[in-house]
Amino acid sequence: MDVYFFSLFILAGLAVSDLVVGVSNDAVNFLNSSVGSRVAPRYVIMIIASLGMLAGVTFSSGMMEVARKGIFHPGLFLMPELMTIFLAVMLTDVILLDLFNTFGLPTSTTVSIVFELLGAAVAVSLIKIAHAGDSLSSLANYINSGSALVIISGILLSVVISFVCGALVQFVTRLVFTFNYQRRLKRYGGIWGGISLSAIAYFILIKGAKGASFIAPETIAWIHSNTWTILTASFLFFGTVFQLLMTFTRINILKPIVLVGTFALAMAFAANDLVNFIGVPLAGFSAYSVAHATDGSIATMAALEKPVQSNTYILLIAGLIMAMTLWISKKAQTVTKTEVRLGRQDEGNEYFESSALSRIIVRMVSTQYDAVKKIIPSPVRRWIAVRLDPGGGMPEHSHGEGPPAFDLLRASVNLMVASAVVSFATSQKLPLSTTYVTFMVAMGTSLTDQAWGRESAVYRVTGVLTVIGGWFVTAFIAFTVASIFALIVYFLKFPAVIALLALGILFVWRNSRVHSRLQAETEAIEAFSLKRMTDARRAVKTTFEHLGFFLNTVRSNVNDCFDGLLTEDRQRLKQARKETKKIQKWANIIIANMFKTIYLVHQSDMTSHPRKFSQTIRSLQAIAESHRDIILKAHTHVENNHSGFSPAQKAELIKIQPLLNELLAGAAAVSVGKNENGYESLTTNYLQIEALITEFGRNQVQRIQRNESKTRLSILFYGFLEDSLRIAQQTLDLLALFRDAPQVGHPSPDTMPQS
Repeated sequence: MDVYFFSLFILAGLAVSDLVVGVSNDAVNFLNSSVGSRVAPRYVIMIIASLGMLAGVTFSSGMMEVARKGIFHPGLFLMPELMTIFLAVMLTDVILLDLFNTFGLPTSTTVSIVFELLGAAVAVSLIKIAHAGDSLSSLANYINSGSALVIISGILLSVVISFVCGALVQFVTRLVFTFNYQRRLKRYGGIWGGISLSAIAYFILIKGAKGASFIAPETIAWIHSNTWTILTASFLFFGTVFQLLMTFTRINILKPIVLVGTFALAMAFAANDLVNFIGVPLAGFSAYSVAHATDGSIATMAALEKPVQSNTYILLIAGLIMAMTLWISKKAQTVTKTEVRLGRQDEGNEYFESSALSRIIVRMVSTQYDAVKKIIPSPVRRWIAVRLDPGGGMPEHSHGEGPPAFDLLRASVNLMVASAVVSFATSQKLPLSTTYVTFMVAMGTSLTDQAWGRESAVYRVTGVLTVIGGWFVTAFIAFTVASIFALIVYFLKFPAVIALLALGILFVWRNSRVHSRLQAETEAIEAFSLKRMTDARRAVKTTFEHLGFFLNTVRSNVNDCFDGLLTEDRQRLKQARKETKKIQKWANIIIANMFKTIYLVHQSDMTSHPRKFSQTIRSLQAIAESHRDIILKAHTHVENNHSGFSPAQKAELIKIQPLLNELLAGAAAVSVGKNENGYESLTTNYLQIEALITEFGRNQVQRIQRNESKTRLSILFYGFLEDSLRIAQQTLDLLALFRDAPQVGHPSPDTMPQS
């Protein structure tokens, strides 16, 4: 029994870890709308969400039954067998959720815990069946297989229903209010506020009552049977209050709607999902208590099938841990950013790449959309287009850095529709998931708002498919890993638990390092954004600063490429190759920033040098492409163990390297410092490179004629010469812009991105 008593401490530690990783993943469900719309300063949003979670944990007592008897029948298991299941489940859950958090992918903690319980219980049940000599069909006696089918059907229902509802409601809402909704809100705001807050208030009632131990069954039944009475009374009350607020005050009623909706979803998350994090450890404590009070490890666990009241203090402690995690978890911010990026209104750097499936889906939808447009009369199409035109973009209500990803109207629709869909599904006993509903509603509303334009649709669809695919992968991985862990713990006993615990700690530590690296890369890319800049001189100045940093990074990577190829250093070339995608992204962002500056610079300033901007864009693309090509050629050559350069070829490349390095460094200095006098010296530097490359090209022809250079090596040598010349030439062309650009002064160090 001492071993099992020590296992309780392990379960307690895993419970705390699971609370942290679980909140980090599920926070996106209730933070997406408020954070994306920047309805209030971040600390206000976090306070409201924290209060919602603390309120929700007091409603979660009834949900704890799921971990005890919702997936398997505990009366058929002994205490050691249950402890094996619970330890395997908790180890798997921490590792799995932390993996998803690391890459910023929102998944369902309900799916993970259910399939982990299912996988571990199946593994242990099969062992019991084998020992007893029973047939495989007796597995149905141990497992409540209906739960898995409910979860799978819940995923499919949630995806379709939520996406369609979100898209349709947002479409109607935009037709009524348009993007310039402030004036129309004065007219119809009372009605909209009444509808929105009625749905959210009913959501609080029905989801809170579901798990609250202090609400009598008769009261819950009355709430279900008087749905329309509650909704009508709520609509009249909130509609009147909001209309009075708009008439006599300057309060934007969308803000309280979004904040109350955030509170409601946070409360529902804590009430329903707390079982996913501490339900299994609490069931382990119950199993140990039952065994300790009876015949120890040989007693069956039928007592776990009886209803139990969770300790309120434990629930509150769990709520406090969840609230603290919400404030300090960087991975929670990463997961939230993923959903906000997928739904943001503006174009920008996309988080996901395009995929073949996303391109097929976009083409199919575009074809169907064009066919439908032909059916709709032209006047109706024009009227709809005007109502759905984003116009001047997002309204200025930002709190914090940068503009909001979408406006308050869409945020209120997200919360209202999610609350309505989940409330209706709960009242009808439909197995919808809060996680899936909130995500798909947000994607549906962003589609209607034309956030998924032709420039971004394939990337956004890839992101949505990645998240949805992750939901099904979660189920498969959870079942498989938990069953494997259960088998290991069952046969190898407590040493296996310690080994798996050490493995889990190592895995989480490595994930933290990966997350830190990914976060640093993301921050470096985001540092190139101009955000919401309105001063033309400052925008031009900042773009020059970014250009200088870009050229310095290209210089460093090209130097590594030369050194790595000349010394045949495979690891150095491999690291340089990893940088090529980042350099390409930087080039694209700087180009996008240049287009933004066009809107800020006065028209007379633009028309005098129209070709300078197009030349700059071509030069930036050429530098990035040549940088990529020269590194890929070098890495491929060394990776395939081809023969290195001859001493003569090395000597020639060594002469080119410092000249190219000097030109790129000088160009970066000119970009950052706006030193016009440096242009002439760089021109001289370029002419030296051009002359050397011409000379070395003739030398290589002679080596080929003397059969001193193999074909593959000759191709690589010429490629290096041409790519080096192209980088030098395009860098010099790039600086032509600076001679005609307006004087903007020297940059400040704090605006420079960090490598």
